Amino acid sequence: MIEDIKKRALHRTAIIEGQVRGLARMIENEDYCMDMIGQSRAIQKALDSLNKLLLENHLRTHVSHMFEMGGDQREKAVAELLKAFDFESRS
Repeated sequence: MIEDIKKRALHRTAIIEGQVRGLARMIENEDYCMDMIGQSRAIQKALDSLNKLLLENHLRTHVSHMFEMGGDQREKAVAELLKAFDFESRS
C-alpha cells in the first residue's frame, strides 16, 4: 500500500469506528430517529470516502501494473474494476 494512503485509510477507519459506536449508543438510548438516520448517513459518507482511498491505492499500484503487463492481466484488472463498481452483473 502507498504509505500516505494507508495512513489516511487507517485514520478514516478510526473515525468510522467511533461513528458506529456512537450510532449504537443512539439506538440503545432510543434517540430521535432522524438523528440516528443522520448519523447513519454520515457513516455511509465516511465509508464512501474510505472506498475512494482504497480504490485510489488499487489503481495506483495493482491496476497500473496489470495494465502494463497486458493480456490476461489487463482483462483481470478491468473485471476487478467492474466488480468494484458492481457493474459486472449489469447489462
